[in-house]
Amino acid sequence: MPAFNKILIANRGEIACRVMRTARDLGYRTVAVYSEADANARHVQLADEAVCIGPAQVNQSYLVIDNIIAAAKKTGADAIHPGYGFLSENADFARACEAAGIVFIGPTVEAIHLMGSKRLSKIAMLEAGVPCIPGYEGADQDDETLIREAERIGYPLMIKASAGGGGRGMRLVQRAEELVAQLRTARSEAQNAFGSGELILEKAVIQPRHVEIQVFGDQHGNIVYLGERDCSVQRRHQKVIEEAPCPVMTPELRRAMGEAAVKAAAAVNYVGAGTVEFLLDASGAFYFLEMNTRLQVEHPVTELVTGQDLVAWQIRVAAGQPLPLKQEDIHIDGHAIEVRLYAEDAASNFLPQTGQVLRWEPELFDGIRIDHGLVEGQPVTPFYDPMLAKLIAYGATRDEARRKLIRAVEDCVLLGVKANQRFLANLLAHPVFAEGGATTAFIAEHFAADPSLAPQPPRAAELAVAAALLYQASALASAHQHGLAGWRNVENAPWRFTLRHGEQKHVVALEVTASGDQPGFTARIGETSLELVLLASDGRWATLQIDGVRRRLAYHLDGQRLWLHGHAGNLELLDVTHEPAGAQDAASSGTVKAPMDGAIVDVLVAEGDRVAKGQLLVVLEAMKMEHPLKAGVDGIVRRIQTSKGDQVKSRQVLVEVEAAEG
Repeated sequence: MPAFNKILIANRGEIACRVMRTARDLGYRTVAVYSEADANARHVQLADEAVCIGPAQVNQSYLVIDNIIAAAKKTGADAIHPGYGFLSENADFARACEAAGIVFIGPTVEAIHLMGSKRLSKIAMLEAGVPCIPGYEGADQDDETLIREAERIGYPLMIKASAGGGGRGMRLVQRAEELVAQLRTARSEAQNAFGSGELILEKAVIQPRHVEIQVFGDQHGNIVYLGERDCSVQRRHQKVIEEAPCPVMTPELRRAMGEAAVKAAAAVNYVGAGTVEFLLDASGAFYFLEMNTRLQVEHPVTELVTGQDLVAWQIRVAAGQPLPLKQEDIHIDGHAIEVRLYAEDAASNFLPQTGQVLRWEPELFDGIRIDHGLVEGQPVTPFYDPMLAKLIAYGATRDEARRKLIRAVEDCVLLGVKANQRFLANLLAHPVFAEGGATTAFIAEHFAADPSLAPQPPRAAELAVAAALLYQASALASAHQHGLAGWRNVENAPWRFTLRHGEQKHVVALEVTASGDQPGFTARIGETSLELVLLASDGRWATLQIDGVRRRLAYHLDGQRLWLHGHAGNLELLDVTHEPAGAQDAASSGTVKAPMDGAIVDVLVAEGDRVAKGQLLVVLEAMKMEHPLKAGVDGIVRRIQTSKGDQVKSRQVLVEVEAAEG
């Protein structure tokens, strides 16, 4: 008889959907919880039952323990799976489940409390004999103490939020004069993200690999490790690519790291899924970073190379069953690589993006797995992490998995919100990554000034396709209204389209060379001339012949706005052919607008202040990160249209700066 029958998933997005899939396969009923912003989300649609737990803001919904416990009681859920993030490593939440007689599918309260603090966990690991990075993990948190300890440790060093993860509250400090400002920023981010501003300091290990060991314990005292994951490719201390196994791992090193991870778990009598993270240097020495007392975002790569379902393991362990395998029965076969699809603009310093998912059509083929929580029509809001989905590839060899993943990323159709497909494909294709040589410095070393991250203008073929689709839409509208498809009063005159991409305009002259169901065109963009035939289009896919080569492209047309799946991922073009001259050019370069929906953390200037180009004016918080907004010109602040605490919309004017000489 199972210990529970119905599982509430206290999370959202792809992880909620992923947990539901296994729970359903094991015969359990599932309950979703959702904020008002997530009322139509995929995880809500997949669950047997769903309960609204509050407004969009996480501190009024997904982080409110009482609301989640009440939802479980209302639906009769007798177990809760926390997913990752939110309350997954919150000891008070695990304690509240226990007090309500609800099974918490995770470790004990004591293990969560201890390992949830970087400071306390490091002390425990030192006592257990696990290798650790030199640093400061003391209780005194005043600036004077931290400055003194930083001098003792030496530079460069890392500031880390004790309660943190995901790169929040983490800063690399190269010189002593940077320390105080970085402490202030790290504390603020840590307090906002985790409710605690407690920090630790560690000596920076230069260009290491980030390697983590998946551990699992049961209620009978058994603990095993299921190989490792290499998570070295990171940006702003957030993982971008994860893979299993680690490209430089040897059987001897795997055994040493695995045994150290088991020792760490045993020190806290660990039960359930956990991950012990290490830094691995070039000499083969490794150092304990932290232990995550939950399922990791990157757990699919471990599942693919071990053939195990880790969520099923979690559920069975929580039900009191022993681990399904002994250490000697766990084997690694093949290679798996995962990338995180983010709503962000890589050409604008990876600024998170909001918008609406107009099309979502990833390509699935042998060896490809996609974990996501997306449905067409849903908004991507500023309230949650910008990760949209995970694309995972499995192959017999590392290069096979890498090659498959590049194709899956390039062919993933996501229209309506900017995302990082092109950046991910470039990372996977880079020779250093292909050779297995990437460390935590990989992106900073090879992509800091990479031209592929600069704004990319549309290609001539993409502009020609856009013009052909807009022509067809105009012709169909004309036929519907007048019965005269494509009629014009100047015979054979080319159509001229002005298409705006970002702030740039592109003119396409489109000469119709054949009419009917499959119209033909000659498109001229500057000095480039292309021959096109529009063979078919249904509002979602268009098949065209371009200079004799047939292609099939995804698109979405809404009035004058066209989204096209192109070489750089999702390409947004606006038909401004009939827009009055100068209408889009009125905005001053001194105007600072919100780059996305979010909340104002601070306004650092007043009207009348003289400011310099690059000076920090406003701090915006969105998608769990703080974003500095700076002056684009030297000048004088003439108008401030926001204040601390305001909720603002994308492209809303915040500060107007009048350019000035001197």
